Amino acid sequence: MAKTAAFAATDLPSRRLEAWKYTDLRALAALAPVPAPAIAETAALAADLPPLAGPRLVFVNGRRAASLSVSPPVSVSDECAHETSHTHPEPAPLAALNARFAALGAAIHVPAGVDAGTLALVHLTLAEDATPVFVHPRHRITLAAGAALTMIEYATGHGVYWHNPVFEIALAPGATLRHVRIQAEDHESFHTATLFVDLLAGARYDAFTFGVGARLARSETHARLGGTGAHAALSGVQLLRGNQHGDITSVVAHDAPGCTSRQTVKNVLDGRARAVFQGRIEVARAAQKTDGYQMSQALLLSPEAEIDCKPELEIFADDVKCSHGATIGALDTEQLFYLRARGIPEAAARAMLVRAFLDEAIEGVANGAARALLESAIGGWWEGA
Repeated sequence: MAKTAAFAATDLPSRRLEAWKYTDLRALAALAPVPAPAIAETAALAADLPPLAGPRLVFVNGRRAASLSVSPPVSVSDECAHETSHTHPEPAPLAALNARFAALGAAIHVPAGVDAGTLALVHLTLAEDATPVFVHPRHRITLAAGAALTMIEYATGHGVYWHNPVFEIALAPGATLRHVRIQAEDHESFHTATLFVDLLAGARYDAFTFGVGARLARSETHARLGGTGAHAALSGVQLLRGNQHGDITSVVAHDAPGCTSRQTVKNVLDGRARAVFQGRIEVARAAQKTDGYQMSQALLLSPEAEIDCKPELEIFADDVKCSHGATIGALDTEQLFYLRARGIPEAAARAMLVRAFLDEAIEGVANGAARALLESAIGGWWEGA
């Protein structure tokens, strides 16, 4: 408990930091959350879990729930990492807070040459009374040379809480991690995730982040392509309404030659929702033959919705291909009229156009279980309109 007693609102980053210019944490600071209590493992908790068969690790209030988990065919151990092993030139204040208050997390290791299949990592956070709580899990995922893993991460919960996970991911030469992240937290909660990803020669990190829950959410990814031919794909979708705030921030550092990166982020915003996309591609002098691309697109369903977009390129090499772009628009009235004229109700027609807008971003999610969860979440979001 001594580790958590030192938490103060002043530990949180303010908008004076350039990286936090568009995301205000004052509402989180006002909560004054306390450590989440341990929750008894009961069969009733299973109702809150996503319908994912196969190996899974379930964490309830930051603690692994053995009775709800299904052991994977890879090395997994509980780990409490109060000191980060990852250094990065950019400040990551919420990762530092995580290191100070970290609960047990998972240390997952896939041996060389092994395809470990699919593993689900589920976080369930429960604030059982009126007191806001926090959890700070820290996970380490390491894939040895030529190893492969598909990880479906799912975060949900009930009540007013702050979920602040950190992932440290290390991919050895030729390793492949497919990482589908689904954030479906309680709409009164706060979700701030920080990911550090290191890729060596020929490694691949294919990530898809889907945000539909939380009062305020931020997903911050720092990917370093440190070996020739490494590839990182960081796609994302945010579906926000009411007063929700969603922030996707990324820094992709090309430190070796011949690497590629792709970022496609799409936002659908209704009501007074606000979305943020900050994406930076850094190309070191040694990183010749870099190919980097990022695109942010927003679909505004309400005149009161807002998107803040800040794409950046920082290039020191001279033989590169890098580009970025951003688009903002509303539903096409002619397309809507076309569908309505063929007898399709307006709500269904609008849903069809929104779904078509999202296709490019989610088409890379090939895992059937992950795709089913995404389709269900998208359908549920529209039904709640």
